Amino acid sequence: MQHSPKIRRLVSLLSRLPGVGEKTAQRYVLHLLTADAQVAKDLGAELGTLHDELRPCERCGNIAEVPVGAAAGANVVCDICRDEKRDRRLLCVVGRVHDLMAIERTGAMRGRYFVLGRLLSPLEGIGPEQLPVPRLVARIKEDLVTEVIVATPPSVDGEATALLLKRELAPLGVSMTRIASGVPHGGDLEYADPITMSRALAGRQSL
Repeated sequence: MQHSPKIRRLVSLLSRLPGVGEKTAQRYVLHLLTADAQVAKDLGAELGTLHDELRPCERCGNIAEVPVGAAAGANVVCDICRDEKRDRRLLCVVGRVHDLMAIERTGAMRGRYFVLGRLLSPLEGIGPEQLPVPRLVARIKEDLVTEVIVATPPSVDGEATALLLKRELAPLGVSMTRIASGVPHGGDLEYADPITMSRALAGRQSL
């Protein structure tokens, strides 16, 4: 069964996922094969409509659900951006959606977000021009933001991105803060526990 072309194709596809090696992918495939067939059918159906039903939020870059009946290519807005109880004057800038989710788990963020989508990384060919800084500036002006929390990871790329944002946003005159060192240097926000992340937000410092 290990040599089945079908299994080899599935293992190859699953192995492309972050953190999933060939052995783990094989276990997933064999589990789906021996478990209730409906599980595999439901998983396949959901994956098949993933890109049709979920798109980046046009305002912040978070994941947003496409309303039923929306036209193809229509812009969508996420639940956080639609939440009028959120303080639109407080904007938290993160590198990835994973980081946004990590902060949201704490329940400590009362403002809104802006997802860069990537970090400044000269070694990977990602320079300032590849970051959506103009969109960020427009968002700050539109929402009359008074404080920008820079919540990029405490890594070399994350620190470089934070310094770039400090330089580019300085002319706007907004208060800029950086999450505290509750997150270990070189670590990903995605893996920080809620208590650590809450303390990092609460102890943010001027940038």
